[in-house]
Amino acid sequence: MAFGLSSRDVAAFKFLLFMAVLYGLLSMLAYSVIHMKFIKPLDSKAPLDRFSEARAVEHVRILSKEIDGRQEGRPGLRKAAEYIKGQLEVIKDRARSSVRIEIDETTVNGSFNMIFLQHSIALGYRNHANIIMRIASADSKDTAPSVLVNGHFDSPLGSPGAGDCGSCVASMLELARLIVDSGWVPNLPVIFLFNGAEELFMLGAHGFMKSHKWRDTIGGAINVEASGTGGPDLVCQSGPGSWPSYVYAEAAIYPMANSAAQDVFPVIPGDTDYRIFSQDYGNIPGLDIIFLLGGYFYHTSYDTIERLQPGSIQARGDNLISIIKAFVNSLELQNTHQTNSSEVTANISKDERAVFFDYLSWFMISYSRRVAWILHSIPIFIFFVMLFFLTYSRTHSLSATFGDFTKGFLIHAVGIILAIVVPIIFSLIKVQFSSQTMNWFAHPYLAFMMYIPSSLIGLLIPRIFWSHFPLSQDISVAKTSKEALSDEARFWGAFGFYAIITMAYLVAGLSGGFLTFVTSTFMLPAWISFCLSVKSYGRQSLRSTMFYMIPLVPCLAYSVYFGGFLSQFVIEKMGMMGALPLPWGVYVPDFVVAVLIGVMTGWCLGPLLPICGHWLARKSILQILLHLSVLALALSSQFFPYSMSAPKRVVFQHTFHTAGSSQIVEASYEFSVVDSNSLLFLFKHAPEVARELNVPSDFSFQSAVLSKRQNWMALFPVSFLFSNSLKFPAKADDILEQYEFFPKLSVQEPYSNSAKGPRRIHLELSLGSLEEVWVAVLNITGPLSSWSFADNVLPVTETADGGPPSYILRLSGASDENWNFWLEANSSQALRVELAVIDQKLVEPAKRLKGLFPEWVDVVAYSGFLSSYSF
Repeated sequence: MAFGLSSRDVAAFKFLLFMAVLYGLLSMLAYSVIHMKFIKPLDSKAPLDRFSEARAVEHVRILSKEIDGRQEGRPGLRKAAEYIKGQLEVIKDRARSSVRIEIDETTVNGSFNMIFLQHSIALGYRNHANIIMRIASADSKDTAPSVLVNGHFDSPLGSPGAGDCGSCVASMLELARLIVDSGWVPNLPVIFLFNGAEELFMLGAHGFMKSHKWRDTIGGAINVEASGTGGPDLVCQSGPGSWPSYVYAEAAIYPMANSAAQDVFPVIPGDTDYRIFSQDYGNIPGLDIIFLLGGYFYHTSYDTIERLQPGSIQARGDNLISIIKAFVNSLELQNTHQTNSSEVTANISKDERAVFFDYLSWFMISYSRRVAWILHSIPIFIFFVMLFFLTYSRTHSLSATFGDFTKGFLIHAVGIILAIVVPIIFSLIKVQFSSQTMNWFAHPYLAFMMYIPSSLIGLLIPRIFWSHFPLSQDISVAKTSKEALSDEARFWGAFGFYAIITMAYLVAGLSGGFLTFVTSTFMLPAWISFCLSVKSYGRQSLRSTMFYMIPLVPCLAYSVYFGGFLSQFVIEKMGMMGALPLPWGVYVPDFVVAVLIGVMTGWCLGPLLPICGHWLARKSILQILLHLSVLALALSSQFFPYSMSAPKRVVFQHTFHTAGSSQIVEASYEFSVVDSNSLLFLFKHAPEVARELNVPSDFSFQSAVLSKRQNWMALFPVSFLFSNSLKFPAKADDILEQYEFFPKLSVQEPYSNSAKGPRRIHLELSLGSLEEVWVAVLNITGPLSSWSFADNVLPVTETADGGPPSYILRLSGASDENWNFWLEANSSQALRVELAVIDQKLVEPAKRLKGLFPEWVDVVAYSGFLSSYSF
């Protein structure tokens, strides 16, 4: 044969080409679904009884472009509240007499303890604005059960917040308009909550749930959020109970939901208002619906209106109006009084955790956990039924049949494991011989090019060695061929593998078992089709193989859709997952992506291997896959990891250590990054910044001044994502000209002391003359026994870098008045308080330094004021 290839090698390459074309077409389908290519956005002239993306985007334009900065402490946040309220007033004026609309602006205050990013923290807040609209029929009672739709209008530090969460607010405004203009009169009230303090750890939602007059009427909650600028508007969390996911499954026009997201959501660095409504303070059944793609721009200055993905807001709006109507009409919707009066029934339903998933946004399947116990047990039941059936139909010993099934199971399991291990090896080699990591970050296709061929190598290695494991069954007794018994053992072994994983998910209390359940379900008709085709075309015929593959195509399409979406999401998020300590931290992102693509490749190709594996399990195929992997590794090293469409995140704190109200002890520039390419990489590729900071060419972490973790206390607990932060000297002259007074903590009253009892210290926190304060953080160490926050309950202590146990308190909210509070110590030992305040206003030298960074870097910059006290 040509090039020294045998006829079987030629057939193998043809089959490999066919597989590449098949998965290429499936990938194109998945890409069009994930990026909303099938959605046609409606323009601003669309009928008033339709949701229009263009009308919503106009709201986004005003909120993110015309209004400058919607961060706490900046004037733009108040302007955004006024704009939202003004738009609601316009909608109210157009309402018919059959509809009763109430608009309420409230200022919320409070304090509470919470766990955020697995760290304990106390939160105190004041003067945060919530704008609420209640739409009900004219004869609706004030106590009628209602549906809450929540979104926040504040934005994170340094971001215009077009996606997060200008898109949410804009969608809600257009929905409110649509309800009024369409003539629909909801038989139960719909409440829109535009809350002004989500980025400060869900304070607006907490204030609503603790104090608003309508809080006890809420029977269902829909939280609208964005972790990017578009893509699937995914239901990431649902509950308590199963009925919210049932309602969504029936009502959503473009269902986008996945209960597996609930399994991994706690791992993602972040949280949403959903936890306040449905977990921490409300126990309200609801949905957490989030834009997940476009994560490159999440919490960056690139989160602009131009980055919004067309079609995403249209799909969100069409879904939400249908879901709201379904929630309102649901018999499960109850207010707090009704829920409490049927407590036993409610507890039974709320204990269930639904299993749900969409299929390519075409339709959705949802069922309760009790149903899952039945459905997900069927594959393992079938496995054992077939084990006994094949044993006794051929008068074989059970041990022989079970032995062959076990060999098939182990061969498949080892293949899946190697599909993960081999890409890991390639990722470690790549990082070891490269000067940078994450080359795939701005070019996700590079990750697929590098790790899919290597993963396929791992999948095929056990199949090559299958012939070295003799069958336990006697061919003469079975009265069938060795090839038939081998196919049977491999198939049922693989089937058993997926069946066991499905059961493991279920027993562990997780909701992602549907992934392998779907795989095992589609494998059964594929096996039946193959067995029937063998009678006509033979076992080694390509036609028989096609008959096995065709029934699996819907399953493969879903695997590619889910795997592609998950891979893209994780790759985008790797830019903000944290910088781990050197030297091992540099390996982590490539390791994670290699594992992920290995798992997804195993899942997408694994069901084919029992029958199709013999076409590909040849040394010539492994050689070409190895060459492709090495070529992709070499090619990827030529790509720069970042771009304007995939920026590197840098945190820049202009730090001032102060004493008293007007003295600067030390000033410095401090920098940190949140991915594995360190500041050394940044200075190498940002020479203007390096020159400004006087960074020499032989600069290293050994010669640098490291920034201490406590200097980043104002960002706690996000500061735990930082590693190898650096510190450079700066001048203090400009800040002394900009501000007359700095933050200061002082004793307000003489100590309240007794001879044997605790001593109470009354303190006053002044923020000085700072103009754009975002947050103030207190780190308290010593014999603290009580305080005036969180109903006098202390949070769990925190420790960092071997320091003493401490209590962390975050204070936020603009006011002309100072903070007044008390701390109580249970001994004469001193209480030490470290104060950190973030001011969003920069002095001119810091602005110039920020402007020197290249366009592929997103810089979150602010001034940090640090001071220490002992009482």
